[in-house]
Amino acid sequence: MIGKQIRLERIMDRNTGRSVIIPMDHGFTLGQVEGLLDMPTIVDDVSAGGANAIILHKGMVKGGHRKRGRDIGLIVHLSASTSMNPDPNDKVLICTVEEAITLGADAVSIHINLGAPQESRMIEAAGIISQECNRWGMPLLIMIYARGKDIDPDDPVAIAHCVRVAEELGADLIKTNYPRDKEAFRRIVAACSVPILIAGGEKGGDLAALEMIDNAIDSGGSGVCMGRNAFQRNNTTEFVHAICRVVHDRDNPAAVERRLS
Repeated sequence: MIGKQIRLERIMDRNTGRSVIIPMDHGFTLGQVEGLLDMPTIVDDVSAGGANAIILHKGMVKGGHRKRGRDIGLIVHLSASTSMNPDPNDKVLICTVEEAITLGADAVSIHINLGAPQESRMIEAAGIISQECNRWGMPLLIMIYARGKDIDPDDPVAIAHCVRVAEELGADLIKTNYPRDKEAFRRIVAACSVPILIAGGEKGGDLAALEMIDNAIDSGGSGVCMGRNAFQRNNTTEFVHAICRVVHDRDNPAAVERRLS
């Protein structure tokens, strides 16, 4: 599928085979969230930092389009829920692949929560979207997590199950939690034929976030898909640039020496 290959190179670095993606879909879930109140500015900031792509809901594509500055890949997110829902883990489709194409998308993404009450419906929706992506030559990023009663979302066995489900659904890229265990993550990556990017979660310390990314890449990860940990920084451009150094500059000895500095 040459169309998928070409589009994937717009959201991944073709030389390193890795990617730094900044999701900005949090407003649908959380409302007018800090860091996403001025979309053109924050898109400018992450683009200037060297990010490969951003993730937006369809209604924010126009609001985040700057008509200037460095270009950046666009991933349109197809599913959503709000924090006011009695079950916030219940993600439903709000956009189609064809609609994303009309918006200029380079890829689409969809969210699945394994263990949630509506797991079956989310998996069914992902299967339909995967079929449409193959029809249109559109790369599919599946965001998938273990979220449910008595489920540890950072358990390596649960994460491995998430990865396998996404792979079997036909994902071209997978976003999931990092188990915070390099060897466990190395085994998960080795058993998967699809690039795996780690989630960033809620905002944490600068060094802790960079060290987690560094460990994930050392274990074979293909990058990071990090939202609040990036766009809620005091200097987003500087922090995204630091992430990009950790993810992409590993084959440059001098860069490796300073990547966590």
